[in-house]
Amino acid sequence: MSGFGGDDGEFTLGGDDADSLGGSDGTAVRGDRFSGGPARGYLSSLADDERIFAADVAVDRAHVVMLAEQDVIDDDTASKILTALNVVEVEGHAALPEGEDVHEAIETAVVEQVGPDGGKMHTARSRNDEVTTCIRYRLREDLLAAAATVCDLRAVLLAAAEEHAETTMPGFTHLQHAQPTTVGHYLLSYESALSRDTERLLDAFERVNRSPLGAAAFAGTPFDVDRERTAELLGFDEVITNATDAVAARDFLVESAAAMATLATTLSGLAEDVVLFANQGYLELSDDYSSTSSIMPQKKNPDTFELVRSVAGDASGSLTGLLTTLKGLPRAYNRDLQNATPHVWATVDAVTEATEVAAGGIATATWNAETLAAEAGSNFSTATGVADLLAMAGLPFRTAHEVVATAGELASAAGTEPDYAIIDEATQQTIDESIAAYVDREAVETALDPAASVTMRDSPGGPAPDAVADALNEAESCLTSDQAVVEGIGDGLDAAHDDLTAEVTDYV
Repeated sequence: MSGFGGDDGEFTLGGDDADSLGGSDGTAVRGDRFSGGPARGYLSSLADDERIFAADVAVDRAHVVMLAEQDVIDDDTASKILTALNVVEVEGHAALPEGEDVHEAIETAVVEQVGPDGGKMHTARSRNDEVTTCIRYRLREDLLAAAATVCDLRAVLLAAAEEHAETTMPGFTHLQHAQPTTVGHYLLSYESALSRDTERLLDAFERVNRSPLGAAAFAGTPFDVDRERTAELLGFDEVITNATDAVAARDFLVESAAAMATLATTLSGLAEDVVLFANQGYLELSDDYSSTSSIMPQKKNPDTFELVRSVAGDASGSLTGLLTTLKGLPRAYNRDLQNATPHVWATVDAVTEATEVAAGGIATATWNAETLAAEAGSNFSTATGVADLLAMAGLPFRTAHEVVATAGELASAAGTEPDYAIIDEATQQTIDESIAAYVDREAVETALDPAASVTMRDSPGGPAPDAVADALNEAESCLTSDQAVVEGIGDGLDAAHDDLTAEVTDYV
């Protein structure tokens, strides 16, 4: 009689059950009793599990190597199982037999090749710890790839910022002309935000890269397993100690989805600006990142960035869906978790692709310096510079603020932009003195010039060329450090894979 262990799906295959597997509708996990019925397809995640196929093969290999090293199974059995896993890997996911999931299908394929001893592959574990290990194994690769892609976008922004460090442009608040700035300073603002997005992705990676393998269903196992060894073979940094926490927790999914959704929000802001700037003629996107109308061939639409902008909504929705799925789940394992992971896969794919597209679009865009310079001084955008000049000369800032406000009203009434004469009149109306009592005409006219106004604002983080140069140096240093971290982590994962391959080769 076959043995079936509750919701976690543990099954011990032996005797007649194993021998008859190839001639029945049973599987390595379910046997005959639970192998049919209309709900089998509803329960199955096999098609979606293609994403973690390679991860499952790696987890199976590490587990079998550990079992052999701990004398839980003999070397000959380990050799047969590992050889069968090599065949499974070569034949690929598409060749797997039917099953509820990739874990069951791979085990069934191994048993079909090896016979009853193939079922020893599942000794001292459950699908509960197996599946979450596979998810973590694959997700860490996705997070690392996302972080590398963000670094690529940051590099593009830095290159453009350096090229346009002195390209004057209008700055905005509330979509209204505010103060003049530079394209370089503007682009650095997004690079700075993306630097934090990189930090969040790497922080999430750190908590993803912990091994639950060996926790079994949720209460450990009586076998003498070495959980640290499987963690080492799979490149995990540490073991999640509590067995129940190891199989039940999906906060690592939430953290990853949240980091990706935050990144998507950063990208959405950048995309919105690009769409608006294209509309205003501030920049022109490459044809490779644009499209035209099906009926109006004269149009050049920033479609790619509109799609980048939309990804934030999808990512936010996936995060909400994930949180809602996890809310209130009891310990330890529940099948609801099968529907949790796809939210993260969808998010990480869409946001990473959007990051790549944004990088390509910015790298090939042309900034229209003349249009930007002409717009930089619109709507008395240098008003704050004039107020600052008066405050530096000893006038209280709020009084100086009132002077330039009055100057703005006078200029608006005259249908012109403020000049020295208008500001002088505003000063006399406000404080009964000529502006000449505080600053000379040349200083005022300099403050009214957008490029000169930018140069005045040389505080750390400001748009003045020297301040931007300092910010560029700091940002480039930070990017180089982050790229080294990403590369180092990737090298570590590659080394672990090579070590596991070498251990498997010793048995095969």
